[in-house]
Amino acid sequence: MGAVAVLLETSGAQVRSTSLPAVTAARQLAQHHGGGVVGVVLGAGVADAAQDAGRYVDRVLRVDAPALGAALAETWAPALVAAVKKAGATALVASATSTGKDVLPRAAALLDAGMASDILAVTGAKTFRRPTYAGNALTDVEVATDVVVASVRQTEFAAAAAAATAGAVESFDPGALDALGAEFVALHATKSTRPELTEAQVVVSGGRGTGSAEGFHVIEDLADALGAAVGASRAVVDNGWRPHSEQVGQTGKTVAPNLYIALGISGAIQHLAGMRTSKVIVAINKDPDAPIFKSATYGIVGDVLEIVPALTQQLKKVLAT
Repeated sequence: MGAVAVLLETSGAQVRSTSLPAVTAARQLAQHHGGGVVGVVLGAGVADAAQDAGRYVDRVLRVDAPALGAALAETWAPALVAAVKKAGATALVASATSTGKDVLPRAAALLDAGMASDILAVTGAKTFRRPTYAGNALTDVEVATDVVVASVRQTEFAAAAAAATAGAVESFDPGALDALGAEFVALHATKSTRPELTEAQVVVSGGRGTGSAEGFHVIEDLADALGAAVGASRAVVDNGWRPHSEQVGQTGKTVAPNLYIALGISGAIQHLAGMRTSKVIVAINKDPDAPIFKSATYGIVGDVLEIVPALTQQLKKVLAT
């Protein structure tokens, strides 16, 4: 068969940690395809990031062009497809991040390839396991096309470790790129001292039980005391209390921290789909019959607006000693 290509997202001079689980999945897939793992780094001014990528894969194709400075699917997908063909790859994978979910389906269409999305496991050269019904059932799927495309749920694969020998980096020109009328206008970023939600080891999430946007301050105070990321349920986001970037769940982000603290979250199926693989789950809810308690490692029945400030105060005392 052939090599397995993996799209590696970068930040500054480094590969983003969210792409490393995709490398692990690519390694597993390469065992079935018989070739090596080729990392594809797209962007403008990504020479240093491509060198960093070489620590994790057998070979790197660096596609460096001004037109790729913004992660537009209209330009990234054809550049990625050109790199896949250059590598002679018979499979393409990427993490199911917002970028991966945007770029990979378009790339699959350009490759005339079938795609398995949000996979949990590689079970063969063309077969994968993925969640259905918000994770309440698992489905084994087969991609029947010559080229296989799959997006990887990063919480289900271990992050790839750096290899003893770095892979060679090759610069590749994809040719003219047509953005098809799409245009990058601006990036409105919110700076935060808190860790990235999908990469944090501790996540403190709030739900409707916080009562209001003002009530969410108790969630932030606890998160800051623990050095944790802040998450939110869909109800909170729909009410406009928190931005969508903090939403955890089926229509938000998937997380799997060492500790997930769910405060005032009832535990709907859609929310559980985004955090049920967390190692330890602590839930506080005033409804003793809340579904979240069925998934919780530890649970407290009570009002988060009363319990959490007291908990935060005690934690600060303990952590200060």
